[in-house]
Amino acid sequence: MAKTKTMAVKQHARFKAPSDRIFDTVNIIFMILLMAFTLYPFLNTFAVSLNEASDSVRGGIYLWPRAFTWENYHYVFNEATIFHATLISVLRTLIGTVTSVFCCAMVAYTISRPEYVLRKFVSIAFILTMYFSGGLIPNFLLIRELGMLGSFSVYIIPGLIGVFNIIVIRSFIEGLPEGILESARIDGAGEFATFLKVVLPLCVPVLATVSLFSAVGQWNSWFDVFLYNSSYKELSTLQYELMKILQNSNTSLNSGQDFASQFAASESGANRVTPTSIRATMTIVASVPIILVYPFLQKYFVKGMTLGGVKG
Repeated sequence: MAKTKTMAVKQHARFKAPSDRIFDTVNIIFMILLMAFTLYPFLNTFAVSLNEASDSVRGGIYLWPRAFTWENYHYVFNEATIFHATLISVLRTLIGTVTSVFCCAMVAYTISRPEYVLRKFVSIAFILTMYFSGGLIPNFLLIRELGMLGSFSVYIIPGLIGVFNIIVIRSFIEGLPEGILESARIDGAGEFATFLKVVLPLCVPVLATVSLFSAVGQWNSWFDVFLYNSSYKELSTLQYELMKILQNSNTSLNSGQDFASQFAASESGANRVTPTSIRATMTIVASVPIILVYPFLQKYFVKGMTLGGVKG
């Protein structure tokens, strides 16, 4: 059977019209170039992070480090708080993503039901918050009045509801076959049981996509740490610590020196790292966890899992 399919594919490719072959060739070339343009910035940043800082200022580094060294990574991970901050970032990302996606899914299911008479009003109220907000100072005052300053909850509770995520999940739920939900109700399932046992399993693709959005936002966030928990080292996150490292590397260089004097100082060993090398290293350190997670969620981005869920 497999041989028959292979032969059929080869015969189909052999008898393609010239215009189709030209289109396939151009399409392949375009995709290869697009892949190259997409990967080059990351590979270049990785090469700079593995190159000696004093040598990086000369430029000319593309895909491979010219003077290999681990000094940049040693400088970043030499901070005493970096590993504890990484743990806080991991906990924040895991807990914040799970709770946010679950809450967004519940709200999305509620406003997707046609029998909910206030769903249009609630949807408009949510959407308005995407265009208007109270501002930075009112948000800070609200967090303070709620007693969340200096607490881990400030990373979780304010981000429980994401309007964009709700809209995405609601659109997916509205595309589910109504027959599946009706079958669950006929079997005696309530709304919450229908949501848990029927809707959530069918929404795995969209939930995986939204989870990636939420996880990236939680992992990369540092400004809320600066606003609410900057005085509490035990609650500092990896991104905030990396930001402080970058600031320290900037201030360690004499801002009044010209390029030649800075380069000479680097050559003499006075400055083992530069802001450029630290920035490249920070980018790699912060990106690797997301890059490792993405392949496991990629398969859910293509299509849903409801095909064949209801027999005609």
